[in-house]
Amino acid sequence: MDTSLVAAGRVRVQIVTEPTCAKLADGRDVLFFALPGHRPAPVADRRPLPPAQPDPSQLRFDRTTGQWVIIAPWRQDRTYKPPPGQCPLCPGPTGLTSEVPAPDYDVVVFENRFPSLSGAGGIRQPAPDGFVSAPGRGRCEVICFSSDHTGSFAELTAPHARLVVDAWRHRTADLMARPGITQVFCFENRGEEIGVTLSHPHGQIYGYPYLTPRTATMLQQAREYRKHHGVNLFADLLAREVAEGSRVVARTGLFTAFVPFAARWPVEVHIYPNRFVRNLLDLDTAELDGLAEIYLDMLRRFDRMYSAPLPYMSALHQFADVHGQRDGYFHVELMSVRRSATALKYLAASESAMDAFISDVVPEDVAGRLRELR
Repeated sequence: MDTSLVAAGRVRVQIVTEPTCAKLADGRDVLFFALPGHRPAPVADRRPLPPAQPDPSQLRFDRTTGQWVIIAPWRQDRTYKPPPGQCPLCPGPTGLTSEVPAPDYDVVVFENRFPSLSGAGGIRQPAPDGFVSAPGRGRCEVICFSSDHTGSFAELTAPHARLVVDAWRHRTADLMARPGITQVFCFENRGEEIGVTLSHPHGQIYGYPYLTPRTATMLQQAREYRKHHGVNLFADLLAREVAEGSRVVARTGLFTAFVPFAARWPVEVHIYPNRFVRNLLDLDTAELDGLAEIYLDMLRRFDRMYSAPLPYMSALHQFADVHGQRDGYFHVELMSVRRSATALKYLAASESAMDAFISDVVPEDVAGRLRELR
């Protein structure tokens, strides 16, 4: 595979996989990442598409919470549970049927046709009073993990999973270097129970023009912790989880996976590198391999918990090497709404209105169950 250097702020990061780039019919970018020995062969996208959404969404500031809300009404028109023969994420060798105009692919990334955020430019600090809105600048991308419509991330081989990690890393470097993007978020929603409308194995990558509320809260907690204890909050919690041990699911020389002490979801696992890093760009080659391996391990344990594959959400928490984010510790959160073989956890009034989570399971019991599923 080719190598290249991609600038990300003051950091220059070696990217193992340089993608093959092409354009979709409406001008959106599509990038093909290939396993060794595979050569992407994109064809012309011949679909009669209208121009890509010319205007960004609208950000509206909720003064009662201090949070931005994204208003993107065209997302109502996005593809909803198409039959397998009409999946827009499957290979489209004719260039007429798919978002991926190619006879086959390993991993592909493209700009979302129905983006929540689009276009270049950031946002300013909101005015101190009144109704405040701003253009929804940023970036929304789709990443397809495999051309196999019926597969899943957990079923990928280790080299293929590592290719996905390389693609995440490549997109993180690119988006972090773009003016106006403050936070890069790679994630996956898997399963109809989560609300997934396309069953083909895929995730998304968002470039936000602001720090998301959860990230801002974690960083504020980290600042307070350093102020009072003189150490990094996340590193200290990781060390305490390892020392206590009852919630650790798996630990390698490079990564630790554990159920957090105050887990909010029925099944929740956090994966931390044993070495402090802020984002995927800081991981070395061995750590990138190790991340792919332990990530696969956790997803496969998830799928062995019950008789059917576990619905889950996956979130990669990344932080930039800039003022206000330097205490952030890269980690992955895996969460499932399934609380038993036959029941789901719904975010009802307490969680949705009060942000007060109630868990029906004991974190130590979940960790013990996951340890058994090696």
